[in-house]
Amino acid sequence: MNLAEQSAALLMGLAIFLGLIRMMAGPTNPDRLVAADTLTVITTVALTGFAALFASPLYLDVALIYGVLSFVGMVALARAIEGNRS
Repeated sequence: MNLAEQSAALLMGLAIFLGLIRMMAGPTNPDRLVAADTLTVITTVALTGFAALFASPLYLDVALIYGVLSFVGMVALARAIEGNRS
């Protein structure tokens, strides 16, 4: 790994750490939901990074499916948190 890849891995690790802190200590449920959504985006980026690192397009397929499923899941959770508001 060169310096740019190491820097990217370090920044992604820091983003994961900060996202986990916000998800655990978020004062409200919407804050926790946004933190969880951020973590799913970081995971998708990590999967595409693995695809580039290992030169395998399989990781891109997994990242695409994971991204779509996490989007649908976050929308469902947001609707559940919203409740009966009109």
